[in-house]
Amino acid sequence: MRKGAAKFFLPVVFGFAVMAVACWPARDMASSLAVTPPMGWNSWDSWGLTINEDEFRKTTTWFQYHLQHYGWQYVVIDEGWFAQKPEKPTGQQDYTIGKDGRYQPAVNRFPSSADGKGFRPLADWVHAQGLKFGIHIIRGIPREAVQRNLPIAHSHYRASEAADTRDTCSWNSDNYGVKNTKAGQAWYDSVIDLYARWGVDFLKVDCISYPWKEDEIRMIRQAIDRSGRPMVLSLSPGPTPLDDADQVTRLAQLWRISDDVWDVWSKPEGAPEFPQALKDQFALLAQWEPYAAPGHWPDADMLPIGELGPRPGYGKPRRSNLTHDETRTLMTLWSMAHSPLMIGTNLLQMDAFTESVLTNPEVLDVDQYSENNRQVIRKGDTVVWMAAVAQHGGDYIAVFNLGDAPQQVNYSWPDLGMPFGRYPVRDLWQRRDLGHNDHIEATVAPHGVMLYRVQHP
Repeated sequence: MRKGAAKFFLPVVFGFAVMAVACWPARDMASSLAVTPPMGWNSWDSWGLTINEDEFRKTTTWFQYHLQHYGWQYVVIDEGWFAQKPEKPTGQQDYTIGKDGRYQPAVNRFPSSADGKGFRPLADWVHAQGLKFGIHIIRGIPREAVQRNLPIAHSHYRASEAADTRDTCSWNSDNYGVKNTKAGQAWYDSVIDLYARWGVDFLKVDCISYPWKEDEIRMIRQAIDRSGRPMVLSLSPGPTPLDDADQVTRLAQLWRISDDVWDVWSKPEGAPEFPQALKDQFALLAQWEPYAAPGHWPDADMLPIGELGPRPGYGKPRRSNLTHDETRTLMTLWSMAHSPLMIGTNLLQMDAFTESVLTNPEVLDVDQYSENNRQVIRKGDTVVWMAAVAQHGGDYIAVFNLGDAPQQVNYSWPDLGMPFGRYPVRDLWQRRDLGHNDHIEATVAPHGVMLYRVQHP
């Protein structure tokens, strides 16, 4: 090797080595996140903007005692945690914003955040229970920070340099969009650094997946990687464009496939698009399932079941309008499609049926550990999904009836692509063995489901 080449070669090799070492922790962090679909609870469906620290702590305590040992892990404070008067109309809610333009928890609602501690004390308490802590944000930079042209923490930029004042969220105009510039990246770096220091494990970012905001998603992804803290990134709401599936699987752990799902089975033609009906999720999940894999999961939205109140994010306080059959259908479809499971129920008003749905370990195993999940039949009102039981343990079969009348179904194993024979069959919702059979035959209730595990070679 010539002397001149050696002088050039060694610094270049060293430089690449440093870059590889610097990048490895972030890649390693991301690959270890959401290895299975995240399971948790989110405050929106029951408290909307209004949950306070006492309600959150009581909910988390119930969650830990009743759900944690079934694999439920995340507790998430949804929108509005920085509003001192969340029950007031927009513009009168008195937001708490620091001198650097970043939102802070409202101390009157979250007293442990006093003295500049932010959510750190609350997150530490959640972690002490063996759980993980999450928050919701709307993408962008607060209007107030831009109007006051506040400095961006850890940078020489100011808010006006980062803001795209032409861009606001169509349903929440509190923030401006963020430019894809060094100033914009500095803003997201400062925000994510704050959340990392608070101990945030799960970040739900709203108004970013639809319409698709790829530049801001990339800036947030980069800020999380730079922060050094493992943090699940959840994008909301949908529909995320299917054309951007390859991008979103690289940038986020979760992304919404539709608008908000509430306790609505179906809607007549011509009804408003919002909210999304449960029945409409079947076609969307069938399209998105090929992109579900460890570290990135299409998100069918929260589980609007049980008690929705005292201050739900949509509608009046109520018992969920979904019937028991529809509730099992929702849980089965989400599980067969590997959707994240985020409970919207008021856990402090839990009923026996809803708790039984959330604590059926055999159904939860479908969501967490099944393989080769796919829709295999859609004919009329009948939909059939199948998946492989982990470690070659047979197949899961879910037979759904989308119709308004009972449906008689009868499938031999070859009808479903399985070898002929007599195999042990188990009903996972009834949690009982049905003996050795060469087919499945059942009457499926309107809007209902049958879920089986078939053990075969």
